[in-house]
Amino acid sequence: MYPHFQDVELENWHDFEIESRKEIVALLRGIGDKNQLIRMLIQGEADVCVTSILDVDDQLDTVVLDSSIDPEQNQRILAARGLSFETTLDKVRILFAAERVEPTVFEGTPAFKMTVPPTLIRLQRREYYRIATPVTNPVRVVIALPEELGGITTFPLADISCGGIAILDNKMLLGDAIGKEYLNCRIDLPEIGQVTTALQVRNSLDLTLLNNKTNRRLGCEFVNIQRGMLAYVQRYITKLERERNARIAGLA
Repeated sequence: MYPHFQDVELENWHDFEIESRKEIVALLRGIGDKNQLIRMLIQGEADVCVTSILDVDDQLDTVVLDSSIDPEQNQRILAARGLSFETTLDKVRILFAAERVEPTVFEGTPAFKMTVPPTLIRLQRREYYRIATPVTNPVRVVIALPEELGGITTFPLADISCGGIAILDNKMLLGDAIGKEYLNCRIDLPEIGQVTTALQVRNSLDLTLLNNKTNRRLGCEFVNIQRGMLAYVQRYITKLERERNARIAGLA
């Protein structure tokens, strides 16, 4: 979906994806109000056009963008089937995409218009560092589900950060309800201790594995985690980091 921005920072781009239309419209309007420049990239080309947001119309579901001073570039943009946009707002990196743009006129000047994107990525520099948890002997989280879904159930973790965890739910027991909270979840961190905290589902991604089986990855945020519990998480992340560095040094 965001083909031009596959840098290291975006390995977990779905963790930073915004789906709230109200929030998306507000961010786009903020970018326009502050006259922030936007890099527009055509899928499959190295060509970059610098544009800006001229108008966001929530009722018409449109975003109006400034066109290029280069007529040939404008033709390539209008013919493109896939465009990516990158800008910043208050030092936060914002990414969004469009399948296509159409020609329009805004205040007597040629411009482009696109539909309001259904999702948008907001990458804050202070986002928590996350590290993958072991695959062979996975760390597990215990979540109390309703009895009809199996009651107390354990799920393997995919990664962990000081902000939350990613859970692998291959039996789709948790659904994909964004915003759902689970209370008194327990995570046993090897050699560190047990963390108890509430978790809120922030995003959901279905993954197709090599054997064509589907696995669901749920990004969950810690809710009101106690400082002592957070210290356990930090210690565990440090432990994983040391072990990873030792493996890398051993392979060197």
